[in-house]
Amino acid sequence: MTSFFFSLLTTSQPTFTPETLEQQLLQEDALLRGHFRLSSGLHSDTYVQCARFLRRPDLAAPAAAELARQLREAGLVPDVVVGPAMGGVVMGYELARQLGVPGIFTERDDAGQMTLRRGFIVEPGQKIVIAEDVVTTGKSTNEVARLLQGLGAKVLAVASLIDRTSGQADLSFPNFALLPVTAATYAPADCPLCRASLPVVKPGSRPEKAFS
Repeated sequence: MTSFFFSLLTTSQPTFTPETLEQQLLQEDALLRGHFRLSSGLHSDTYVQCARFLRRPDLAAPAAAELARQLREAGLVPDVVVGPAMGGVVMGYELARQLGVPGIFTERDDAGQMTLRRGFIVEPGQKIVIAEDVVTTGKSTNEVARLLQGLGAKVLAVASLIDRTSGQADLSFPNFALLPVTAATYAPADCPLCRASLPVVKPGSRPEKAFS
């Protein structure tokens, strides 16, 4: 009887696909179109507000499970998952849960530098997967990687819901993402949306000084 119910539960789970994620993002108003200023300072016609998606544990868990499956299939099983605050905190926790390893997060200090706080540590030689909600340019991911590598850890990969770079981020480790999102990005001085006088929105969580 137990094996019957276990079989029923496992076979009834839908297959997770990029199309599934895109539809869920749209349903949650997490995939936005317009004129946005990104955390990198660039402007874009597309913004992915992953927090609206990740507020739903029933959506976050299957997505993280698929990332965990892909990492295991590639032989990249970490000792620790690190999720940069803020966007990577929830994703990092859920991915760590799916992989059965500890999950911690980095955050910015008063000088704006990414660091480990709250008693979090990584040991020399530990294998790390960096968890992100969205990889936009790869800049912040590389910043976290440098911090961890400076502590003697080995970064295996970055795993994210969204890759806005279509695999073009300048990373020295594998980049796993569930959904590539094609989005135009512009330097503020060369932004056609600005020239069209479309109001710019800064929907992220970083303070204004991050864009100076």
